[in-house]
Amino acid sequence: MHKILFVCLGNICRSPMAEMILKDMVKKRGLEEQFEIASCATSTEEIGNPVYPPARAELARRGIPCEHRRARQLTKADYDVYDLLIGMDESNIRNMHRMLGGDPKGKIRKMMEFAGSRRDVADPWYTGGFDVTYRDITEGCEGLLKELL
Repeated sequence: MHKILFVCLGNICRSPMAEMILKDMVKKRGLEEQFEIASCATSTEEIGNPVYPPARAELARRGIPCEHRRARQLTKADYDVYDLLIGMDESNIRNMHRMLGGDPKGKIRKMMEFAGSRRDVADPWYTGGFDVTYRDITEGCEGLLKELL
C-alpha cells in the first residue's frame, strides 16, 4: 500500500487537485487498492473550506471527479501515517519541515521532483492559471506513479 499526502498552503487548490488527479490516474489503472491518497494544508486560513470553485471547475473540465472534502491542516501524526508527504512549492517544504520537526525518514518531497524539475507547482490562487497548475500536477503525478510502480 502506497500512502501519499499532498500538501499546499491552504488545501483548497493545488493539493486537492493533486489528490483528485492521482486518484483518477490510479483508478484508471485499476490500482485503487494499492493506494491511500489525501491532501492537507500548512496554514489554518482555509480549514473547513471546500475545494476552491475554479479548481473544481478545472478538474471537471478534464473529466476528473472532485470529491466533497474540506481543507484540513497537516499534523505531526501524518508523518507516521503516510509514506510520502509531497509539497507543491519551496515554502510548503519549509513549513512541513518546521511543523513535523524535520524529516528523519526522507518522506518529504517536492511535487515537481517527480517530473525531473526543481521548480514549484504554479499557484493558481495568485495566477488564475488553473490549466497551468493542472499540467504541472499531472506531470508530477505521472512521474510519481512511474517511480512507485
